[in-house]
Amino acid sequence: MTPGGPAVVACDLDGVIWRGDAPIASAADGIARLRAAGLRVAFVSNNSNSPVGDVVGKLGRMGVPATPADVVTSAMAAAWLLAQSLSAGARVLTSAGPGVREALAEHGLVAVDAAPADAVVVGFHRDFDYDGLDRASAAVRAGARFVATNMDATYPIPGGLIPGAGSLVAAVATASGSRPEVAGKPEPPTVGIIRERFGTTGVVVGDRPSTDGALATALGWPFALVLSGVTAAVAPPGGEPIPDPPPPFVGPDLGALAPALVEALTR
Repeated sequence: MTPGGPAVVACDLDGVIWRGDAPIASAADGIARLRAAGLRVAFVSNNSNSPVGDVVGKLGRMGVPATPADVVTSAMAAAWLLAQSLSAGARVLTSAGPGVREALAEHGLVAVDAAPADAVVVGFHRDFDYDGLDRASAAVRAGARFVATNMDATYPIPGGLIPGAGSLVAAVATASGSRPEVAGKPEPPTVGIIRERFGTTGVVVGDRPSTDGALATALGWPFALVLSGVTAAVAPPGGEPIPDPPPPFVGPDLGALAPALVEALTR
């Protein structure tokens, strides 16, 4: 156990707990085993689309009880980043889902659909279209601050992968001629929220070495890689390979890794 409280297991969601709306086998059992050992489990997602209450509700339907205090999303990180420099009431053109709108409102920022805007936030949403691309890129060219919730190119769903926030951000970046600030894993806004909320000792569990593994490095924590999402020994199209050398924990899913994580974090 860590001084001052339990170590935290910071779990990704897409590819670790679920794929789309389908639970990943043994994930709920793995979470239960970690908690039974006295470890705190947090859920740190680069998917900014859903409000926190929806994330908590979905976890519950997957057999994983959780509270809003257990959840960190890239929407929260993007809003936190903007709130450091924008005043309450600032207009933020939101090319993203309701999770971003909720997070902005919590910081007193106003989500809008069209210019003028002080900032533009681009995150995952399924109704991204040409008109939205035009509005977002025009606002950035006009001087709005450009923030990406995250740069994950894909998200895992049953049967394959779908375009992620990074794919949408790339379109806005190309059309605007600007590079975004990135708020989600593994960037400093997410690192700061995790340290503030969960402490200084833990492990990151994820399916994407480029973000989850990099977050572990940024935190100075071990990385536990599950192969239930976008990573495989031979990288699938749009996915990632197992790093060489591999991280300290690699397994088919969270349930398989839970015993080793309990041993490492409680001895």
